Amino acid sequence: MKIVFMGTPDFAVGALEALIEAGHQIAAVVTQPDKPKGRGKEVQMTPVKVCALAHDIPVFQPVKIKEFEAVQKLREYAADIFVVAAFGQILSEEILEMPKFGCVNIHASLLPKYRGAGPIQWAIINGEKITGVTIMQMEKGLDTGDMLFQTEVDIAPRETADTLHDKLKEAGARLIVEALPQIEAGAVVPVKQKDEESCYARMLTKSMGKIDWSQSAKKLDCLIRGLISWPGASTVYRGKILKIWEEEVAAEKGMTEGEGSFLQSGGEFSKNAAPGTVVRVDKDAFYVQTGDGILKILSVQPEGKKRMPVKDFLLGYQVHAGDSMEMTEKNF
Repeated sequence: MKIVFMGTPDFAVGALEALIEAGHQIAAVVTQPDKPKGRGKEVQMTPVKVCALAHDIPVFQPVKIKEFEAVQKLREYAADIFVVAAFGQILSEEILEMPKFGCVNIHASLLPKYRGAGPIQWAIINGEKITGVTIMQMEKGLDTGDMLFQTEVDIAPRETADTLHDKLKEAGARLIVEALPQIEAGAVVPVKQKDEESCYARMLTKSMGKIDWSQSAKKLDCLIRGLISWPGASTVYRGKILKIWEEEVAAEKGMTEGEGSFLQSGGEFSKNAAPGTVVRVDKDAFYVQTGDGILKILSVQPEGKKRMPVKDFLLGYQVHAGDSMEMTEKNF
């Protein structure tokens, strides 16, 4: 098929490469404009643009895809279908109706669950066990179009948003290659979404990364793993931000000695420790009381420093039982 591919981040690169390898004609790649990033504000190309240029594919970077000039440019490509994966702009009805087979979206959830901008992160934050990818026929609503294909992906117990991203990226690439021949042949029966079963995966904010130790250990574990890429989860220790990179639930109510590392090593629940209190320090970890249970902290990043295992952190910071971790009003 002759395809216009629309995408911006690394998640979309897998699908683009798979379509190229499958022999489809990529008439053009449409991606967001280059933007300055990092401390040096150096202008960087999007991952999809880098991929497209490596394959000598024309790249179009409209500031606003709905503007007249952009719409006319899209018409010139005369594509059979537009394939969209995390593009980052909303398409007008005029664009959606332009190609013969319309526009299909590679969405990183099992719709109608997790419509919106952050389906990967919210699946982790909410403690889901299974997620997946949906190929959806796009319409004017936000991720509300008919479902064409789905594939499930298991979420491992220690999965992070980063590792799940990579699994879904690969699953989406495989699925779009399987889907296009059937779409072209007219062999697909669209399935309408049940709106009553939908939930919205709202965009992440920096404030979400402030650890509230009054929440349960299990909920904080999911939050930290879900926000690992951005904004990250942080607390305050001795007046400075401490980012938590890796941890695990060491104990929670109802857990037996055979299940929790804290209990296995002789730890006991404290009736008096307030949430955020360090209740124990080992050579390679320290344990923090939460509203329900205890988190074993394994890897951190002190303010102004690099990420490090707690074993190294403890060489420079004397952490003691009874010390307090607090919420922060600022973030990295």
